[in-house]
Amino acid sequence: MEDTYNNRTSLVKGAKDMVKEAKRHATKKVNKVVDRATDEYSSHRNYTRFQDDEDEDEDFYRNPPRQDGEGYHDNEEGSSDATEGHDDEDEIYEGEYQGIPSAGDSKHKAGQVALGQPVSDATRDRKELEQERQADEEELAQQYELIIQECGHGRFQWQLFLVLGLALMSDGVEVFVVGFVLPSAETDMCVPNSSSGWLGSVVYLGMMVGALFWGGMSDKVGRRQCLLICMSTNGFFAFLSSFVQGYGLFLLCRLVAGFGIGGAVPIVFSFFAEVLSREKRGEHLSWLCMFWMIGEIYASAMAWAIIPHYGWSFSMGSAYQFHSWRVFVVVCALPCVCAVVALTFMPESPRFYLEVGKHDEAWMILKQIHDTNMRARGQPEKVFTVNRIKIPKQLDELVEMESESSNPVSKVFFRIKAETHGIYLNLMKCFNYPMRENMMRLAIVWFTLSFGYYGLSVWFPDVIKHLQADEYASKVQIHNNERIEDFTFNFTMENQIHKNALFINDRFTNMKLKSVTFIDSTFRNCYFDDVTSVGSFFRNCSFIDAFFFNTDIDESKLIDGTEVINSTFTHNKTGCQMTFDDDYSAYWVYFINFLGTLAVLPGNIVSALLMDKIGRLSMLGGSMVLSGISCFFLWFGTSESMMIFMLCLYNGLSISAWNSLDVVTTESFPTVRRGTGFGFCNALCKLAAVLGNLIFGSLVGITKAIPILMASSVLVGGGLVGLRLPDTRANVLM
Repeated sequence: MEDTYNNRTSLVKGAKDMVKEAKRHATKKVNKVVDRATDEYSSHRNYTRFQDDEDEDEDFYRNPPRQDGEGYHDNEEGSSDATEGHDDEDEIYEGEYQGIPSAGDSKHKAGQVALGQPVSDATRDRKELEQERQADEEELAQQYELIIQECGHGRFQWQLFLVLGLALMSDGVEVFVVGFVLPSAETDMCVPNSSSGWLGSVVYLGMMVGALFWGGMSDKVGRRQCLLICMSTNGFFAFLSSFVQGYGLFLLCRLVAGFGIGGAVPIVFSFFAEVLSREKRGEHLSWLCMFWMIGEIYASAMAWAIIPHYGWSFSMGSAYQFHSWRVFVVVCALPCVCAVVALTFMPESPRFYLEVGKHDEAWMILKQIHDTNMRARGQPEKVFTVNRIKIPKQLDELVEMESESSNPVSKVFFRIKAETHGIYLNLMKCFNYPMRENMMRLAIVWFTLSFGYYGLSVWFPDVIKHLQADEYASKVQIHNNERIEDFTFNFTMENQIHKNALFINDRFTNMKLKSVTFIDSTFRNCYFDDVTSVGSFFRNCSFIDAFFFNTDIDESKLIDGTEVINSTFTHNKTGCQMTFDDDYSAYWVYFINFLGTLAVLPGNIVSALLMDKIGRLSMLGGSMVLSGISCFFLWFGTSESMMIFMLCLYNGLSISAWNSLDVVTTESFPTVRRGTGFGFCNALCKLAAVLGNLIFGSLVGITKAIPILMASSVLVGGGLVGLRLPDTRANVLM
């Protein structure tokens, strides 16, 4: 009887142990499901629940309870050998990728009812869905910051830094190549004064539209893909523009090239910011800004080294001429080509993939970043411990479908229309509360800084040219009432004025006329052979029994009532002739621009080192105010040396404002609208550049007061507005 009682007691204890163990395992599974749904990734990377569960399993197997009840406790640590075993599905290895949780995982969301069945999104309010996505984005922002910190800052970021730097360098080259090429291109293509200046405006307009379009597209199709397309567009049409001969076709090529490169700035900064941790973002985005100035220095140096060399050219007859400025255009397209090639080896932004719901692709790229940096540190054994990343709720959008029977052209236009409408809707969200006020302030700062910078960038060189022209004109040689007979001119005549001169039986052979003007003069029985004239004119002159062979003297040079009597023109040179031989002024203008761009390097270094120490807003407002104040010293700029010094000072002070503004703009927008918002600000920048070129350019040689007061007021006003922007230093990328 006693044995029967003992057996019954052991059976009861065993049954209780089984119930206890079943309850413990059930509790463990529920906790894991809750962890998976809430994505418990706190500031300490809290994966302790998984570790605690494994510790509990190890304790259970090392110390199994005995049948006689020893070791049995009232808490849930007790167990029985009746439940011995291990569930393989419960085991999670460090660094093992578990994939996206399946639809069968019991996620606890606001949209679920009491029985655990989710409510269909179709039956929920749109505002409620957007609020849910906003909450998901905030959670993702915190988690992504911790993931980037775990990946570290190393080789991958520096590789991407160099690749994106080449793209940003191409934008800087494109901006300044226009100003360097403009005088030579318009002279080479015989552009009349009424059409001059269109080249600079057309390129800026193309960049303005491109910034808005490509910035918006990068939020829809990806940073890398859009950057590849826009850089390829710029490289192809920039290279093509160096070979076209007509001015209209040249304008078209530069317009499309500007449209392509317009997307570089908003995409580059958005792309690079999304692989940087918060403490690294300000400094390294500032270092990235240096490539824009390197592009400016590259363009200035190449212009100085190539364009004045007339010998760097060839021609195929008189119809096709490839002058040195075209060689300069080809050389300036090289950074863009290098950027396209290097970009093909880089992955897409993982932050963008997470925003559009591509969890697996984002995880693989983040693991690539982690492994690349760990191998470079000599720690290849270190494992990427992230297994699940929060995905924001994907909201369905109504898309108008095109008929399948439509022709390809209509499909292309329909696609462009649909994408443009999507960009517009995304842009309008940037002006919604609570971003409206900050967006307006950013727009004001971008416009004022660009207006002052680009306006003075045009005004400074033109004022220096004006001073040079005045000095050149003061050295002109004037000859009155001269009579020359039976003389051969076979040398260069420069900066001369001949009034009431009489030339009889003279020969002008193999010579050049540079800035030479003949007024009320007579040429009788004169012979002109291989004569090239630059800036030279014949005013109210008479040619009697003259013979012209292989010269460029035509109706455009014979002005103000000049008469041609019984004279012959044969084998005239076609096109507008260019020459920079011994042209000191051309070298000097390009050298001045080179010095001005070189002066920004110290400012770039200082701004990068102090960006996170003194703050973005202090640097932005202080730099703009100091730049505006420096403009007042232009009152004392009465010589070339003084103007060059002021140009270098202004460039050195303003570069800090540009760097801090790029960083603030990047950090002010959420990921889904970062490219669109930055693109809009950059489009305003190009619009301000066009207005600055037109307004400041029209005032050269007229007055100094208006440009100085205008530039100073807009820079100081923009700097004060910039101080009212929110501090983004502590922001995580939403």
